[in-house]
Amino acid sequence: MLITALLDAQPMYHLFAGGLFLGAIFMATDYPTTPQTNRGRLIFGTGCGVLTVLIRLYGAYPEGVSFAILLMNMVVPYINKLTLITPLGGKKA
Repeated sequence: MLITALLDAQPMYHLFAGGLFLGAIFMATDYPTTPQTNRGRLIFGTGCGVLTVLIRLYGAYPEGVSFAILLMNMVVPYINKLTLITPLGGKKA
């Protein structure tokens, strides 16, 4: 919502239009394809939001939520590797 406000693109319209709630509640929270750590989930959610806005505003695809989630699902292994918590006294992978 902040990004759409900065781009002057009617944030309330983008919040309630399309399948945003469907994607946020059912698709983005799919257990096997979400990051393992809280910091990773924050990165995942931010990435989904930014990609959704960019796809809706600048892409030819009218519903960017599902496409943004699919793109971020491809990045989840890298997010997990980046945000993995090392146990105290454990070796780094």
